[in-house]
Amino acid sequence: MTQTPARPTFAPAPRSSWLALAVLLAGFFMALVDATIVNVALPSIRTSLDASESTLSWIISGYALTFGLALIPSGRLGDRFGHKWVYIIGIVLFTAASAYCGIAANDFDIIIGRVLQGLAGGIFVPAVGSFIQLLFNGKERGKAFAIMGSVIGISSAVGQIAGGLLIQAFGEAEGWRWVFFVNLPIGIITAIFAIRLLPAGDAHADRSNRMDWFGVLLLSAGLVAILVPLIQGQQDGWHAWTWWTMVAGVVGLVLFAIWQVAFTKRGGSALVPPRLFHHLSFTFGTILALVYFAGFTSIFFTLSLLWQGGFAHTALESGFLTLPFAVGTAIFSSQSSKWAAKMGRSVLVYGAALVTIGLGVTWFLLANIGAADLNNWILLPGIFIAGAGNGFFLAPNVQFIVATVENSEAGAASGVVQTAQRVGSAIGVAVIGSILFGTLNFGQGQPTPQIIANTFKDGAANAMLMSAILAAVAFLLVFALPKRIQLHGAAPAAD
Repeated sequence: MTQTPARPTFAPAPRSSWLALAVLLAGFFMALVDATIVNVALPSIRTSLDASESTLSWIISGYALTFGLALIPSGRLGDRFGHKWVYIIGIVLFTAASAYCGIAANDFDIIIGRVLQGLAGGIFVPAVGSFIQLLFNGKERGKAFAIMGSVIGISSAVGQIAGGLLIQAFGEAEGWRWVFFVNLPIGIITAIFAIRLLPAGDAHADRSNRMDWFGVLLLSAGLVAILVPLIQGQQDGWHAWTWWTMVAGVVGLVLFAIWQVAFTKRGGSALVPPRLFHHLSFTFGTILALVYFAGFTSIFFTLSLLWQGGFAHTALESGFLTLPFAVGTAIFSSQSSKWAAKMGRSVLVYGAALVTIGLGVTWFLLANIGAADLNNWILLPGIFIAGAGNGFFLAPNVQFIVATVENSEAGAASGVVQTAQRVGSAIGVAVIGSILFGTLNFGQGQPTPQIIANTFKDGAANAMLMSAILAAVAFLLVFALPKRIQLHGAAPAAD
């Protein structure tokens, strides 16, 4: 009779490992909150700094883009030199960039500060998942990743409300600065405890492969060349330079792909290993990650500008508007990994379907109800449904996409997918911003509050329609993923 192999047993993780996890998740929480907390501050920033429409898009897209571009290189640096000091350097840089954002005097300052914030976040966030792998084993590793998933859900709920409360407390004119200043004590305390509590080195650090810095340069240049005209094009009247720059960006991405193949053949460790895309399902899965995040992350941008810029509500009221989405995400994400183990791919199908339905309902209401009649309660059902779907989808999506490749390729695949998520967020806000601002035509003379409200509502409806279309495309792409996978301790996606 064949005997079933005994499952390996692991000694419980020491108390120091759980304390280290708390330090890691403090930084992780700060980076995720800063992806959403700024949305409610956009109208205040616009008024205080006399910021342009493109600046508002850059504040969100610049953060997401540099965050995504830093993920893979910083993960490789952590593997090579150990993750402790990569994490600490990232936290310190993030804290300094937050201070710079808080004292910003003009458009240029706030954009540079947000770009540096995103870069810093992309530097230290990969260390969180890496340390969980190093510090925990067996069921405790799964528990640690489940806590990490809960932090994702909580951060989405806290961000918008926290931003509204800070602006309410310190005033509409300058309260937005405290959205950034609040990171200073968190960042300083996190850095101090990280020095004391995180393990000093990584015995498995890999120093055999050189970093593909030229690949980083090509990828960054290509994406920036595409993103700049998407953000600036509407404001600058879509002049010829915008189209030629986008063409140059596409050419840059093609050159990046060619370089990755050549670099791999020379024995280097490519930034994006070409072999991953030999799996057709992984290719579609990466597109899914990009499209889904382009669709759902941009709705906060749309609704915040509508509620404050169009309807003259406060930042706190704007935070309460999107709270149902955050609550839905937090509730359903806490159980999504368990449901994924039971239901397989269906959990992603249901999630993407609910997001599509929720955004579709929100678009329909924006398009068909007058500005004077719109309120939180009318929009609540659609926003909550979309949030619930996001909760289904958010935690397990990376695991399902990574499951399309060999186990030996899982680490590289996870980095590529999470980079695609961040890039999708950046592109989504750029596209949605162009649609929203492109319809804000107030006519001649000083517009009345009613004209402003109706014009913003129409622009928001057009933007929400695009978000719903992107969600529908993501729903179709889900069917390219495997029906069943063996879920393990992979890091959940960051919001």
